[in-house]
Amino acid sequence: MSTRHEATPPLSGIRIVEIGHFIAAPFASRILGDLGAEIIKIEPPGGDPVRGWGAQSSGASLWWSVHGRNKRSVVVDLKQPEGIEAVARIIARSDALIENQRPGGLARLGFDRRRLQELRPGLVVAHVSGYGQTGPARDRAAFGVIGEAIGGLRHLTDHPPGTTDLPPPRVGISIGDSIAGLYAVIGVLAGLVRRSALASQGQPDDDICTIDVALTEAVLSLMEGVVTEYGALGLVRQPVGARIASAAPTNAYPSKDGRWVIIAANSDLLFQRLMALIGRGDLAADPALKNNAGRLEHVELIDAAISAWSCTFDAKRLAEVLAGADIPSTLIYSAADIAGDSQFRARGMVREVSDPRHGTLLHPGIVPHFPDSPGTIRSTGPEVGQDTEAVLADIAGYTAAEIEQLQKKGVIA
Repeated sequence: MSTRHEATPPLSGIRIVEIGHFIAAPFASRILGDLGAEIIKIEPPGGDPVRGWGAQSSGASLWWSVHGRNKRSVVVDLKQPEGIEAVARIIARSDALIENQRPGGLARLGFDRRRLQELRPGLVVAHVSGYGQTGPARDRAAFGVIGEAIGGLRHLTDHPPGTTDLPPPRVGISIGDSIAGLYAVIGVLAGLVRRSALASQGQPDDDICTIDVALTEAVLSLMEGVVTEYGALGLVRQPVGARIASAAPTNAYPSKDGRWVIIAANSDLLFQRLMALIGRGDLAADPALKNNAGRLEHVELIDAAISAWSCTFDAKRLAEVLAGADIPSTLIYSAADIAGDSQFRARGMVREVSDPRHGTLLHPGIVPHFPDSPGTIRSTGPEVGQDTEAVLADIAGYTAAEIEQLQKKGVIA
């Protein structure tokens, strides 16, 4: 039996204010909250519009249960001076601030760099926007899908040239927002580490640390060698559908019952093993297919041979045969497959969570995983403003009479 002490989650004791809406900044704060940080979400009267997105149950968004988890909801009208003052008092007692308004939006509320510096020396501030805080496009409106298009992802998720007149498909989730949110998380953590390191050296850094994350740049940063290949060779990488442009064979192959199975046998050894499995020793022995470059030149031939074999099995049996041969492969999972996956369940990546509104729900687990100090799902997405009074009293220092007065004036809810 293990006697190892389980430490507190890694970000316990860190307080972060979120002035965000929709996806990017709220996703960032959710990740930080999962790792133990206290998240104070500032919402307008009526709440974040994303509360109404996605499938509904009991009159509320199921996605919100996940997107808003591990957060405290504080409703403040930032159009009123008293609302600005309330948020200022919360910021003054926090470690970081994450926001995703258009550039300059925070300053227009009265929270420019100088004011934030006065409120909380050493504050870490992450700005998430479409195009960044500077540059000629900084004021343009953007959502994640715009970042995906400008960053180059939407071009590569298109159908292969000449195969269809359909528009380029998106990946099915707001991945541009989520990527930007993850970069904001990295920035916040780096800022907190820097502040801590300086303090340990007896050099407290009282200046605020600013992080500037653009949706467009977050996506572009993932584009492998796309820009470098163009700069050096004038090469514009093209969509390849389910294949990988740089290695073969890797593709989605059909099964007898109409499903698709990914097979990634793109090393020399794996190719030989797969050809033996499908009974194509002739292809394994072909000198033209001995290395990856040759296989890329003859990828249509190879894929046709694999497809002819794969479609003789039902998908489940096909996956079992490939796994038995130790070839990287998998069914393409639906939500039902994910929910029933034993590996996800064993690691807590799919877990049952009690939600006050919905009852027992399945939530995705916490990434990254700290075995010795795991983060926890302490609460599901809060009701609008459910923590307003508690936060103003416990953190901002308002008296009960002052809170009642703010309520009467419609400043808080």
